[in-house]
Amino acid sequence: MVWRRFRRHRAAMVSLVVLGLITAFAFVGPFVWPWDHTVSRDILGNQGPSLQHPFGTTNQGNDVFAQTMRGTQQSLKVALTVAVLSTVIGSVWGAVAGYYRGRVDAIMMRVVDVFLIVPLIVAVAAINGNVRGGTTWYVVALIMCLFSWATIARVVRGVVLSLREQEFIEAARAVGARASRIIFRHLLPNAAGPIIVAATLLVAVAVLTEAALSFIGFGIQPPDISLGKMVEGSRTAAFTRPWLFYPPGVLIVMICLTINFIGDGLRDALDPRQTMVRR
Repeated sequence: MVWRRFRRHRAAMVSLVVLGLITAFAFVGPFVWPWDHTVSRDILGNQGPSLQHPFGTTNQGNDVFAQTMRGTQQSLKVALTVAVLSTVIGSVWGAVAGYYRGRVDAIMMRVVDVFLIVPLIVAVAAINGNVRGGTTWYVVALIMCLFSWATIARVVRGVVLSLREQEFIEAARAVGARASRIIFRHLLPNAAGPIIVAATLLVAVAVLTEAALSFIGFGIQPPDISLGKMVEGSRTAAFTRPWLFYPPGVLIVMICLTINFIGDGLRDALDPRQTMVRR
């Protein structure tokens, strides 16, 4: 039923196909493309687009097409890692707070408030700039996770506060089910809809955050590369050598748009009140 509803959302279906192509471009493309993202002596620098180098080359002798594949791959790795870890941490935190309520809920949600009021980019940049090895994608992703789970926790808490008063939860308590079993076997599975939608949208937020961090110099750094770092490195060439600037910029926009459309489709598909066909 959910799949049928999702298929009716045409923008979400098109976005799912486009995102699949972008993912294949990032993770499969490097295995079949003859160049990699590093500098090569066999590549002439500062060349425009050609059949051999569709996105041209940099001054240093990098194939921009290969750099774009690598940058997309690293940005997606960061985004997916942040989304998965933040969703797991935030879901458990919010479910525990919503189930126990009272003093436990008050203390746990004040912790969430602290993480919510801290500007994400500022906090990640401050920590990442002082962490040894902070330029690697997985360290960037882990630091971003520290400040991304709070939003999921607040969403899950609100859903659990409603679910805990339902009859099936009362029945589970009546038969002696432990709190951990109720949380993980009853509450979280029934809150899956909002969790999936929030996690999907978090992917887009993570892509933009990583791009912003790389742009200001606190994200993934050379010799590795990301889409944000490519935009930062070519910002002065937007009009003189657009083949350096626009491919990574367009991919960032496409990834975020497709993720948001997919999230919109999932929201409609998981909402039983939605009956209209989306166009």
